[in-house]
Amino acid sequence: MPNKRELYIGLMSGTSIDGIDAALVAFEHGKCQLIAQHLQAMPAKLTAQLHQLCRPNGNEISTLATIEQPLAETFALACDQLLAKTQYTAKDITAIGSHGQTVRHHPEHGFTLQIGDANILAALTNIDTVADFRRKDMALGGQGAPLVPAFHQAVFQHQSINRAIVNIGGLANITYLPSLQQNKSIIGYDTGPGNTLLDAWFTAKNNSLKSYDEDGQWAKSGVVIESLLTSLLQHAFFALNPPKSTGRELFNLAWLQPYLNKTLNNSLDTISDKHPLSYSDADVQRTLTRFTAVSIANEVTKLMHNSIGNKSNNVNITNEVYICGGGAANPLLMADLAQLLPVTPVMTTTEIGIDPDWVEAIAFAWLAKQHIHKQPGNLPAVTGASRLAILGAFYPAG
Repeated sequence: MPNKRELYIGLMSGTSIDGIDAALVAFEHGKCQLIAQHLQAMPAKLTAQLHQLCRPNGNEISTLATIEQPLAETFALACDQLLAKTQYTAKDITAIGSHGQTVRHHPEHGFTLQIGDANILAALTNIDTVADFRRKDMALGGQGAPLVPAFHQAVFQHQSINRAIVNIGGLANITYLPSLQQNKSIIGYDTGPGNTLLDAWFTAKNNSLKSYDEDGQWAKSGVVIESLLTSLLQHAFFALNPPKSTGRELFNLAWLQPYLNKTLNNSLDTISDKHPLSYSDADVQRTLTRFTAVSIANEVTKLMHNSIGNKSNNVNITNEVYICGGGAANPLLMADLAQLLPVTPVMTTTEIGIDPDWVEAIAFAWLAKQHIHKQPGNLPAVTGASRLAILGAFYPAG
């Protein structure tokens, strides 16, 4: 990190497409500080268009042509609104790090696409912009994801404590940070669905102004459908060894429907007409919440197994789990994780200095800083790339 104080803006729009996280971050003497933050709501029309674009329909290029400029303008508005909360102006900012909006991620084909034209963003904000962070890693044979583990290592790794940092956005990813004294490699990968199925099911089944199950209240009214949970967990993705990444191209309602049909048909085969068994929509929501929790907890357990297993030989080994992203605000999901990981403290990243809502936006400010200073932003052991690389493309304001 720079010794001289520098300011960067990080922009993050995730798979839920509900808004843009904008973070103003100061980097100095190896430390980062969140100066200000702003959540820019995504216009309803633009959200609907983006959801349409994320579904293959044979007309994606024409759809993209209508979205690219208004999306970039919304990113620029997020920056303007963020700076309006501070005493800073565009000339004070070294660069913007913009993740863009992912509309396709196919690592098996070496392809990923994040939109939100950085040329327009740089021109409207008058701030140099770094974007398109994932494709250089892919060009080197990597998955292009997850990218946040390098940032997690820079800010969260501890001298004597093993930490797992779990980001629960639309998808979920994990970074395992062995303590510095162990001198072991960082491990990171996508664990599977985070909030994407929860949000999609809630939206499909509720006539609500909200696009998510606030505090997991609806899920709490249901029960876990154990047969459905077991079937979901048998999907081949969970058996893959890292590096691995995924997206809403896999985990979506169309993917879920056959599992629901199978569960319902099996239940009808095993009961009499006199005593029909039916599952409520809330039961499905409860099961999907548990599905996210179990798929995460299984990976935490795998990664920490050696240190837990050897604890009797080394009483100094400590393991901790920290949650960030939107899932950290779901009490039911957090309770499920705590229950599934009884020997490991499960907390949010608030406990180690960064609000869980802003970790990813700060990470993209950090990635912009890495690019400006010609420092690598990927971890080959995590993504599978052949080497370290400076990530992103530079779009000057001038």
